[in-house]
Formats: sequence, C-alpha cells, structure tokens
Amino acid sequence: MIYYNCSIVIHVLKVKRKSRLLMNIKKIANSNIRWALISMALAVIFAACATVPHTGRKQLNFLPDKDLDSLGTRAYSELLKKEPECKDQKINEMVQSVAGRLSKAAEGVDGPGFDWKVHVVDRDIPNAFCLPGGKIVVYSGILPYVKNEAGLATIIGHEIAHAVARHGGERLSQQLAIQGISSIGSELFKDTEGKLDNKTKAAIGALGLGATLGVILPYSRTHELEADRIGQLYMAKAGYDPQESIHLWERMGKISKSQMPVWLSTHPTDDERIKNLRELEPEARKLYEKAPVKYGRGAII
Repeated sequence: MIYYNCSIVIHVLKVKRKSRLLMNIKKIANSNIRWALISMALAVIFAACATVPHTGRKQLNFLPDKDLDSLGTRAYSELLKKEPECKDQKINEMVQSVAGRLSKAAEGVDGPGFDWKVHVVDRDIPNAFCLPGGKIVVYSGILPYVKNEAGLATIIGHEIAHAVARHGGERLSQQLAIQGISSIGSELFKDTEGKLDNKTKAAIGALGLGATLGVILPYSRTHELEADRIGQLYMAKAGYDPQESIHLWERMGKISKSQMPVWLSTHPTDDERIKNLRELEPEARKLYEKAPVKYGRGAII
C-alpha cells in the first residue's frame, strides 16, 4: 500500500509538473504572440511615419496617396454638383491666375505631383480649401477679406500647404488608428449611387472640406503653423510679397467674433501666429527676391 500510494503521489506530481510546464509554455506562447502583434503594430507605425517638408516633423500617415487622392476627387466632384459656379469672368481669371502661380510654385519647391484643378464657387461664404491631389476651391465670399492678390495668395498658399504636408491624411490616419482601421477603401466608398455616406463625410471633414458638407473639424495648432510657414514660401516663390501674409492675418485678427466667418473660426488669428510669420518672413523673402516675376501685392480686389 505504501508503494502504491507513493506511485500515486509520484504520478500526481508528474501530472502537476506537466500541467505547470504546459501552462508556462502557453504563457510564453501568448507572450510571444502579444509581442509579435505589438512588433507588427510598431512596424506599421514606423513604416507609416512621414516627414513634413520644411519643418522635419514626423507624422503618422499610413494612408496611400492614391486613396487620399481618390477621396479628394470624389469630394470635389460632389461639390461641383452641389455648389453654383462663379460666372464672373474677371473673378474667375484672377483666382485661376493666382492659384495657378501658387500650384506651380508648390511643384517647384516640393514637387507633390498633383493633378491641379481650381474652381470658384459663387456663394457669399468666406471659405477656401485644397483637397488631396490639388483640388483648389475658393468661395467668392472670401474675396472681400483678402483685399488684394497677395492676400488671396496667402490663403490659397496656406490651403495648398495643408494638402502638400498631408495634414488631412495625418488626421484621418489618427482617427482610423483609434478605430482600428488601416484601410479606407472598403469603409468609405460603400454607396454605389455616387452619394457620400456618413463615413465618407467624416473623412472629408478630416481632409479639410469641412463646413461645405456640415462637418467642421479644425486643423491642429501644429498643422496651422506648418501651413503658415509652407504657404508663405509658396507665395514668395510665386512672386507675391510674403510680408502681405502678416498683414492679412493682422486684418483678420481685427474682425469681431460676432462677425467672424466659419473659415476664420477654424483658423485662429492670435499674436503667436503673427509672431511666427514675422520670424519666418526673412526665409520666404529670399525666395521672393529670386522670383523671376514679382507681383508684390498684386491687383486690388
């Protein structure tokens, strides 16, 4: 009996030992799986890190340009159907001319390789934006605020800078990362009838179209200051006096909150912004001095 009991005890100990061994193996395996997943996630994040031109800031941006451009093109097409086109030939020619010089400057400075398009909307709304892929939209209602061509160049250059720096893609990447989504294709383009679903509208809000579709999502302070800096370089390269970018934001800062347009409400005009533009102006001035044609402030609007 004693030998039998010892055998049982030994058997039980062996079973427990094997059980503990299996548990340890499972723990190690689970730990390895977790680390593998974490490593994969980190690899994706590091691979998705892009560098913002002229600032060197690293940004999370794992959305392919072709997907962003496709979303921008779709939003642009939707806007053309929805918003009335400006019929004033003088305004159209002026906006097309300023935007054309700026897009050419952006290509010369940073070479985004966009398929540029410019559209002027005839609505008394102070608004302007540039969608991924170079789709520039200017509302006629913003013209009274800019005063001259250089003021308009400041705004268009700023919006182009958002697109070139891929700020919209960065914001959308951050949103999708939170939701655990790594591809926008199947999620954002489900409506086969050509209408924008809610997810697409939310994505467009992240890309900067915003108020036009009832989705207002301001760029971050970092994005705004980066777009100021890059946009100032573009306008200088295009032959517009970069000093006017400072004057524009000073004028904008004097508008009372009760009269502040939606576009300006998402572009804070404070002392820090103007101070940064003043500090950056000498760098832009060098490009302006090298411009083959100088327009200065341009024509009065």
